[in-house]
Amino acid sequence: MTVLQAPEAPGRAPAPGKGGKVGGGLLDPRQLVRSLPEALRKLNPVTLWRNPVMFVVEVGAFLTTGLAIIGSSLFAWAIVVWLWLTVLFANLAEAVAEGRGKAQAATLRAAKRDTTARRLKDWQPGQMAVRWDTVGAQELRQGDVVVVEAGEVIPGDGDVVEGIASVDESAITGESAPVIRESGGDRSAVTGGTKVLSDRIVVRITQKPGDSFIDRMIALVEGADRQ
Repeated sequence: MTVLQAPEAPGRAPAPGKGGKVGGGLLDPRQLVRSLPEALRKLNPVTLWRNPVMFVVEVGAFLTTGLAIIGSSLFAWAIVVWLWLTVLFANLAEAVAEGRGKAQAATLRAAKRDTTARRLKDWQPGQMAVRWDTVGAQELRQGDVVVVEAGEVIPGDGDVVEGIASVDESAITGESAPVIRESGGDRSAVTGGTKVLSDRIVVRITQKPGDSFIDRMIALVEGADRQ
């Protein structure tokens, strides 16, 4: 719905939703339990041959197991156990990494899906009153102009065309210290998914649909071939 918007008292869009939390590291018991079936599935030689190193280790484990059965040597059985544990733990580590990658991609997708934007209509620099409507971040197109206030998530990649604000980019860069983003100069670029901590900025979207930084991160996580 379109309403009248004054810069001094802008309407506030609904708070963006929160994505799922990515699980802990390799030693997280819940993550290990969830990843164990996938690790066992990876013991299939048809699957494991894509990883030449572990494939050779598994072949060695098969051969050593046969020799241990024939020779009944304690040393041979110790080697068998060692080799199979090596293969299993390697597969488990890979399965955990893949599970965390999928969880991260799901979190990024949820953040993008749940983020809303206040898209300005016929905005001009310095205009005292403009009309805006609330849309989902995925509906934004290149050239759209949105307003973002303190506490809100920037809905897409773009350039600040009016205002100045401190922005939390830790979700993207990992840097906890906020950065200043302002119109003009070399500090005008903002990234979708980051959060405005103070003040208010007007952002012109520069991304094409499906080509945002978050979209590229999702594609990178989902398309990564872990060796």
